[in-house]
Amino acid sequence: MKKVLYTLLMALGLSGIILAQESVTPNPDPNAPDMKFDSEVIDFGSVDYDANGIREFKFTNVGKSPLTITGVSAECGCTTTTIDGKPGWPTEPILPGKSGVIKIKYDTKRVGRFEKNITISSNAKFASKKLKLKGEVKPKPGADGEG
Repeated sequence: MKKVLYTLLMALGLSGIILAQESVTPNPDPNAPDMKFDSEVIDFGSVDYDANGIREFKFTNVGKSPLTITGVSAECGCTTTTIDGKPGWPTEPILPGKSGVIKIKYDTKRVGRFEKNITISSNAKFASKKLKLKGEVKPKPGADGEG
């Protein structure tokens, strides 16, 4: 009897999970703003130690209403989304068809290969968007390769 009850509860639980996953995805607003990036990955390539670590992600609002970026965050302290104390992204709404730039700075005093994610939060069709930085920082000149 316990096996039958356990099997029945397991089957109900699994079917509930499957049904919940199917019904959770809302239909996006057809008039929502939408971000189209020139590139979703910036490859620094091989950069010198303590070189300029600022790069730009260029995008266009390809939606039908103004785009508002509510935040940009990096996954670690080696990457910053503020430049000279100011947000590295547009703080004013981006009208449909207009473009903008998101500036990111990687700490090029951290020697070695890196691959970091940046998350953009906005009112776009997809509220969260991930972008990627990657590359390799060369050792400090005259150093033995440790950073």
